[in-house]
Amino acid sequence: MNKKRPVNLDISTISMPVTAIVSILHRVTGIILFIGLVFLFYAFDKSLSSQQGFDQVVEMLQSNFLAKFVVWGVVSALMYHFVAGVKHLFMDLGHFEELESGRAAAKANLVIAVVLILLAGVWIW
Repeated sequence: MNKKRPVNLDISTISMPVTAIVSILHRVTGIILFIGLVFLFYAFDKSLSSQQGFDQVVEMLQSNFLAKFVVWGVVSALMYHFVAGVKHLFMDLGHFEELESGRAAAKANLVIAVVLILLAGVWIW
């Protein structure tokens, strides 16, 4: 093993390809979904507990900025994760495995996800 190989520990100078960014974002959105489900399950449980609990959840989601932001964040993570998951399913079928088609699929993944996230923001806000 060559001990004199260059070592770059400055992450800000590393240029990652779009396919790596899409892959990392897919993993991050999976973690966000896992954590966000705690808040959604709490709201769901509270809304089913009684009419007063349901009214409190509705009021919170209509008037509280933080609650809307959390819901938008979880829905955004779901949209991105879904689009990236569909792309992975196509890759499992043998499509988008070449370098150029993989880059094009990754860029399409980002564009479709951004459009869906913006639509979710319009719907929630």
